[in-house]
Order: sequence, then structure tokens, then C-alpha cells
Amino acid sequence: MIKGTFPIERFQNIETPFYYYDTRVLRETLDTIREELRHNPEYEMHYAIKANANPKILRIISAAGFGADCVSGGEVRAAIEAGFPASKVVFAGVGKSDREIDLALRHSIACFNVESLEELQVINERAASLGTIAPVAFRINPNVDACTHAKITTGLSENKFGIDLGDTERAIRTAHSLAHIRYEGLHFHIGSQILTDAPFRRLCHRINELQERLERQGIHTPGINVGGGLGISYEHPDDESIPRFEPYFDTFRRHLALRPGQQLHFELGRSVVGQCGTLIARVLYVKQGTTRRFLILDAGMTELVRPAMYGARHAVQRIALPTDAAPAADAPRCTYDVVGRLRQRPTPAPLPARRPHRHPLRRSLWRKHGLHLQPAPPAPHHRAVSEPEQPVKSKNPTQRAPHARSYFLSKTPKHPRAAPPVPKEKQLSGAS
Repeated sequence: MIKGTFPIERFQNIETPFYYYDTRVLRETLDTIREELRHNPEYEMHYAIKANANPKILRIISAAGFGADCVSGGEVRAAIEAGFPASKVVFAGVGKSDREIDLALRHSIACFNVESLEELQVINERAASLGTIAPVAFRINPNVDACTHAKITTGLSENKFGIDLGDTERAIRTAHSLAHIRYEGLHFHIGSQILTDAPFRRLCHRINELQERLERQGIHTPGINVGGGLGISYEHPDDESIPRFEPYFDTFRRHLALRPGQQLHFELGRSVVGQCGTLIARVLYVKQGTTRRFLILDAGMTELVRPAMYGARHAVQRIALPTDAAPAADAPRCTYDVVGRLRQRPTPAPLPARRPHRHPLRRSLWRKHGLHLQPAPPAPHHRAVSEPEQPVKSKNPTQRAPHARSYFLSKTPKHPRAAPPVPKEKQLSGAS
């Protein structure tokens, strides 16, 4: 199947830039994945919604019978609305808020991919408040280099994601000790845009070693999630519009030793939808520089941020309109730098200044209960520190910092003049 087949006649009446999705390519890709999974009933596929959350794209993928991998509450909601069954929805991501956790719990999703023990405690608290059990899998950093760009390598020991490999046993035993947590398995994700099987082989060997270690301690793991990461051809999309899924799945089939009854989960994203999408733009100007030629497009970093983020490359193809004259075979070839404009939202007009509310009854109630408004202390990392300070310890190890506020309510001392000054450490502890 050729990716670069476009209904050019339809494009003439559409304002650029826009994204064009070839659903035929998408459905062919989904059929290829299903054929690979058909031979392995213990394999389960979850589409990583962060790759593309277009509602129609999501409905097509959900209709194919796949699950969803989400990294926000909004993605969880989008997956449910698109028809993904909650029993196949996984909620990952490092920063899950209480509101997002509650949303996922109310929908009874399949699993939370937990990034830290602190997050585990919070999920247990939220599940207890809702009277339910939260299924969790621990994201473990296997310290495997994906051999891609540093910004999309996520499986090393010092990455912000996941739990250190040496803390796996402690995390699992903590999960077993919590009344509203059910341990479901282990989760791994080493990176994105991986084009060789060597990193996946190393991941399999690391998982095998970890499972053997856990079994010696009597710990059984129901499921394994190996994430995604399979790359696509950006520079030659027409030559490989369907990624090579067979060697990808075959790597795990040959090198990962699953236990009886164990499920193996995948979270593919860009390899599912990357080749079905194309950014369509128009040439606004042709500019001749001192030594270089430039094509100025009406699309830029706003529409395609990937090259600007980490120097990625992709194919640029000229689509000729029916009215365009075809270039002669012997016409000279020119090289251009393709650049686009940065689209910025207009600056909103400032809101009119509001007079502070001075309702006498409200002010008297505040005085009655000893409340007053005072500026919140700055965060510790915003303060200029001239000498080392002792860390502030909280009585509750699961206590988290609240959302930033300009002001907070505090009790007024009965004798403010006689009250001793409050140390900064105490102030910070009370506001944390």
C-alpha cells in the first residue's frame, strides 16, 4: 500500500494547514497487528492515545478490539467516549491528580501504571474514599538504553519515570499490605522510535532475570507490560507505510519467558497511526537568500513540533494540483530549506480591575474566628539560600504539596505582639 495517495481535488477547497488521515492505511495497519496477535492469545494490545487523540481515529482503533493506554484523565475520558471498554483501559503517567485518579476509579479501568510508592499511597487513599479496589502495575526502570534520542529514552535508572529496579520487591510487598490495592503486574517502557530489535532483546533478558528473582521470594506476577517504542520510517514513508510488526512481536515471542497464565501487554502508539497521517500545507513564498533558497510554508512548529524538539527528520513531498504544469524531465533540480511560521494566539485583553470585596459581615466573621489573609511563603526552590538548610519533615509521609495559591487562610494568634516569631521551617511545614 502506498501512503502518498491523496485526493488532491478535495484539498483545493480546504484551508491549509490541516492534517489528512488515510483511514485505509490505518485499517490495514490494524489488520496487520491483529493477524500477529491472533497466534498469541496471551498478547493484548493497548493503543497509546498520546500518539494521536483524534476522535475518529480513536473510534476506528476501538472498533478493532484494542485497549487504550492513557497518560491523563482527559485521555481516559476520551478513550471511554470513543468506545474503548474500561476493562482494557490503562492509566499511566507520572503526575496523576486526585481528580484524575477518581475518574479512572469510577470507570473501573483495568490498571494503573504506578510510578512511585508515594503515588501508590495516594491511589490507595482515593480507592478507600470511594470504597473500591485499585488494580496497579509498577513501572520499573530496567536500565536498558533504547539507543535513540536522549529526550525519548525512558528506561534508564536516572529517568524521571518509574521505580528503580532494586526497589521492585519493596514496592510489591507494599502493594500487598494496602487494603485497597490489588497487584496486577509489572510495566516497562524503554523509549520511542526504536528501529532495531537489540533494545527489546535486552529488555526481555532483564525481565526474565527480574521474574526469576521475584519467584525465589514467592512473588507471583499476573501480567507483564512491555510498553511500546516501535519506530516508523519518517524519511521513506511510501516504502514502508505498514511498519514491520512481525519481527517486533517475534522478538518477545523468542526471548521473553512468560509464565503459565501470564498476560503480555503492548502499548504501541506512533507505529499504529504515524503513517496514516500527513500534514498538508501551502507554499506562501519562495525566498532567495545569499547562498540558500527557502520555501516559506503556512505551517510550522505549531503544527509539527517534532523536528524542533529533538532534531527529527521527515519526508517533505510536493503535491501537484491538477492545474499545475508538470515539470519537464530535464528541468534543473533545486534544493530548498523548508521553513514555516510560528502561530501565536492573540494576547487576550486584560480583565478590568475588580474592587476588593469589603462586606462588613464577612470581615466580622473572619475576625470572630481569628482568620486573616496573609501572603503565602515562597516555595523552597524559589528562595535564595545562603547556607544549607535542614529538610522539612512531614508527619504524614504521603502528604503532598497543594496547588500553588497567592494567599492562604491562617489562624491569628490571640496575642500577636507577644507571639514569638515563627521559624521558616514551621511556616513551610504548615503550608505543605
